[in-house]
Amino acid sequence: MYKRILLPTDGSKFAEKAEKHVLFLAEASGAEIIALSVVETSFSIGLPSDDTIFHINQLLKKETEKNLDKVEQMKEESNSDVKITLEVAEGSPAEVILETIDKEDIDLVVMGNSGKSGFDRFIMGSVAEKVVKAAECSVLVVY
Repeated sequence: MYKRILLPTDGSKFAEKAEKHVLFLAEASGAEIIALSVVETSFSIGLPSDDTIFHINQLLKKETEKNLDKVEQMKEESNSDVKITLEVAEGSPAEVILETIDKEDIDLVVMGNSGKSGFDRFIMGSVAEKVVKAAECSVLVVY
């Protein structure tokens, strides 16, 4: 049924729940997983470009790579033979996810609820919400 499943991950508890679901779905359907972690860069727009911003971006990138390491570790612990490709990208998470869906010919996105609440969610909306509204494939949001 599914050939290519996208797993956007940010290391949150919701993303960890999604990781378990995606592995089960990939094993059941023989699909490959593309695990994607996005370094959010929009916070630095309009700020002076200096060493501080560069170092913050480097720290965020390292944290993002740790998120993908967790996905690989989960696969190894489950003794699964599912193929997983790890990708790191920079930009707005929702936009990068939507671009990846097209670029990688994704059949299904399995992602955790972003967990945003209150004023931030009211103003910006969640990444999951944006993906659900704009994706041209099925999206499973795990709570």
